[in-house]
Amino acid sequence: FGSLLGLCLITQILTGLLLAMHYTADTTLAFSSVAHTCRNVQYGWLLRNLHANGASFFFICIYLHIGRGFYYGSYLYKETWNTGVILLLTLMATAFVGYVLP
Repeated sequence: FGSLLGLCLITQILTGLLLAMHYTADTTLAFSSVAHTCRNVQYGWLLRNLHANGASFFFICIYLHIGRGFYYGSYLYKETWNTGVILLLTLMATAFVGYVLP
């Protein structure tokens, strides 16, 4: 699942950057900017859907990767496992900030 995670991460970064170019953070214009992206930007609806569904697929791959670690007993390697836990918490914090702040 490592290669799928890398592919998802690259897709998320690229679609996020392209969506950020058309987004306005002003509270009165935010909905209009999203509607503008979906209606007027070429393939804007596809970018938005790829970004939204890619995030879900990314977390599914993360959970499958963790499940594989449980199955094969990788939690016995403390340093590696703790690094993964820190990465998971950082990932969840980043996703929360990216979802709530805009």
